[in-house]
Amino acid sequence: MKQNEVLRVGVVGVGAIGRTHIERINNKLQGAKVVACADVNEEFGKSVAEKYGCKFYSDGEEMIASDDIDAVIITTIDPFHEQYVMAAIKAGKYVFCEKPLAPEAEACKRIVDAEIAGGKQLVQVGFMRRYDPGYRQLKEAIQTRKYGEPLLLHCAHRNPVVDESYTTPMAVENSMIHEIDVLRWLLDEDYATAEVVFAKNTRRTHANLMDPQIMILTTKSGVRIDVEAFVNTGHCYDIKCEVCCEDAILNLPEPANIEVCAKAQRGHAIHSDWSTRFVEAYNVEVQEWINATKEGRVDGPTAWDGYVGQVTAAAASKARDTQTVVDITIDEKPEFYK
Repeated sequence: MKQNEVLRVGVVGVGAIGRTHIERINNKLQGAKVVACADVNEEFGKSVAEKYGCKFYSDGEEMIASDDIDAVIITTIDPFHEQYVMAAIKAGKYVFCEKPLAPEAEACKRIVDAEIAGGKQLVQVGFMRRYDPGYRQLKEAIQTRKYGEPLLLHCAHRNPVVDESYTTPMAVENSMIHEIDVLRWLLDEDYATAEVVFAKNTRRTHANLMDPQIMILTTKSGVRIDVEAFVNTGHCYDIKCEVCCEDAILNLPEPANIEVCAKAQRGHAIHSDWSTRFVEAYNVEVQEWINATKEGRVDGPTAWDGYVGQVTAAAASKARDTQTVVDITIDEKPEFYK
């Protein structure tokens, strides 16, 4: 496809993140247009299609196979990801799937195997932190080894509040999965072990949530990582990443906000949720996906990255449930993804 042609995108799943991607592609980014959408909730899906002027399909697989679209974005609930990613691979169409690639590592491996069998990389997973300018600065600083080898990482993933549908396993599987991916990308190596320990519970938690939690990862070269997940802080959405190198300490920069001096206080606002903290990362992520798709390549987190992420998350979940240190065993990376 030529760069001056418009990439016709179909979105499967028009919940909050799906609608945000439609808005982003049609109103902010360049080179693509959402021309079709699909959702299991037919009445709601039709209303979204009417709002954005696109064709509605009650069957996501039918939309993916149609000649109406060139590429696919999947933003359904997690258990349906595998079904629609597989449909996109079968149709030979590039597909962007929000994380996780699939809820279980076994399902991710089936997607990897199907993509390899098809002979062409088509799948990108929506790990947007790789596109955040602060993380990209950290990546560059680590890669150059200007400050020596990285030795320790101290990270935090904090939310102001979660409701009672958020339970103990979700700290690893829905929140810290972002750290699992982005830290592996920063360090450019896989993990060797995982452990999850609990702190004293905050008064703001509920019966089915241990909060906060700390996930401890060790990489194959011995880098030690601790990630705090505290999802009921009561005050902010806060993402921290401190990299302790041999010759310097590197910190993830805070997004810029204006400084306000008022009522005898000086300070700046901090973000209250992920949608504002990482809005620029999402924009860059999807724009780069559009550009790469039009050039006939995958230039972001691959199906293999999605698989490794879920293998690691599964090990961390086992470590949490057994309160032991769990070894992480990952197959050798196929040549297809090198």
